[in-house]
Amino acid sequence: GARSRSPARPGPSRIRARPISRRARLRPMSAIPPSALLPALCRDCGATYPVAAGARARCPACRSPRALAHAELHDLAIAHLDCDAFYASVEKRDDPALRDRPLIIGGGRRGVVSTACYIARTRGVRSAMPMFKALKLCPEAVVLKPRMDHYVAVSRQIRALMDELTPMIEPLSLDEAFLDLSGTQRLHGMSPAAAMARLIRRIEAEVGVSASVGLSHNKFLAKIASDLDKPRGFSVIGRAETEAFLIDKPIRIVWGIGGASAEKLEADGLRTLRDVLRADPERIVARHGSMGARLLKLARGEDARRVAPDAAIKSISNETTFDVDVSDPELLDGHLWRMAEKAAGRAKARGFAGRTVTLKLKRADFRLLTRRATPPEPVQLADRLYRIARPMLQREMNAGPFRLLGVGISDLVPESEAERSGDLLDPDAGRRSAAEKAADSIRERFGIDAILKGRSLR
Repeated sequence: GARSRSPARPGPSRIRARPISRRARLRPMSAIPPSALLPALCRDCGATYPVAAGARARCPACRSPRALAHAELHDLAIAHLDCDAFYASVEKRDDPALRDRPLIIGGGRRGVVSTACYIARTRGVRSAMPMFKALKLCPEAVVLKPRMDHYVAVSRQIRALMDELTPMIEPLSLDEAFLDLSGTQRLHGMSPAAAMARLIRRIEAEVGVSASVGLSHNKFLAKIASDLDKPRGFSVIGRAETEAFLIDKPIRIVWGIGGASAEKLEADGLRTLRDVLRADPERIVARHGSMGARLLKLARGEDARRVAPDAAIKSISNETTFDVDVSDPELLDGHLWRMAEKAAGRAKARGFAGRTVTLKLKRADFRLLTRRATPPEPVQLADRLYRIARPMLQREMNAGPFRLLGVGISDLVPESEAERSGDLLDPDAGRRSAAEKAADSIRERFGIDAILKGRSLR
C-alpha cells in the first residue's frame, strides 16, 4: 500500500478551494509529491487529512464537501468569530415559520434597520438603512422590533462556549469577538483551526444560530477573513499570501476607515492599498496623522495589537454613518434609540455600566461634535442611556444636518455598582429598570408586538 506522508507546507494557496474532479479524486496519494499536499480539515466532522494542492475532495470520513485546505491551516491562532445576521438568526430560530421569509429587525416606517437576514440582504436591505427604503426594496419582508435582553442572553450562551477554548477573548459586540488560541493545541488536542471549527458546530447545534470564522496571524486579517465567505464561512489568510491578498484591496477594507476618512484618502489618490504602498510615507503621515501611520502598517498586513480580554475595555458605544446627511429630528431620534439599545446590549453582555455618557455627531462639513454628561449613577439600561443622550442631541439640532450619530458609555464600572448607587441616588432608576425587564418578559411570553415604546415606531 501507499506509505503515509506528513502534510507539507508549500507557499500560498487558495483560501477557498473547489471540489476536485473525479479523475483527481481517483489519483492515488502515493502518486502526488509531498510538496503538493496541503493539510485539510472537514468543517462538519472535524476530520483532518492531506489533500492535493489546488483542489479539495470530499471528506474521507463523512463525505462532506465542506472542507478547508490551506498550507498554514494548523499554524495560525488569531480568530475572529462573527455570528451571521445575529438578531434575525435568533428570531428565525425561535419561530421556524420565518425560516424561508425575508426578515428585518428594526423600527416602524420612520425607523431604521438594525439587521436583516440574508434573504432580505439579497434584495438590497442593509443595516442602518431607513425603514421606508428597506420596505420599498423588500415589501414582503416580516418586520420585528429588536429584543435586546433576549439577544444578550443568547450572546452569553455563545460566550460560555468560547470561554471553554481560551481566556483570551476580546468581544466587539453581542455577536462577534476576537480569540487568541496560541498555546491551546496541547490542552485541546487539536489545532486552533480545528478548535474553531468545532466551536461553530457547537454554536449551531446548541444555540441554534450560525457563525463565520476568519483565521490569520493578526486581528486585522482575521476580521477581514471572517467576511469572505458569509454565512457559515471559514476563511484563512496565511502569512505567505498576505501581501498578494491585500495589494489590490480598496482602502475601505481597513477596519475603522469610514466614509468620510475614505473620501479624504481617495481625494489624495489613495484608493487601494497598492496606492498606499507606492506613496511617500512621510507625506501620508503629514496629511493624515495617526490614521495615515496606521494605514501604512495595515497595507503591509502588519498589526501588532493583542487580543485584549474584557479588562482592557475602556468604553462601550455604537454609531452609524448615514448614506445621506440627516436633519429630520424624528429620524435622528429613532436612530438614537437604536444606538442606545445596541450600546446597552453590549454593556449588559459584558456586565458593565458607565459613569459617563457620550454623544457623537459628525456634521455635513465633517466637523465632529462630542458632548458628554455625567449622571448621578452609572448607566447601563437602554432607556436611561437614551434619556440622557436625547437632550444633548436636541441642543445640537441647529448644527445639522448630520452624517454620523453615535452614543456610548465610558468610565466603566461593574454593573452591580449601578444597582447599588441607583437605590441611593435615583429612586426612579429601580422603577425604570423593572419596567424595561418587565417589558422584555411580556414580549418573551406573548410575542414581540405585545408591548412597544412609542419611540420604537419612528
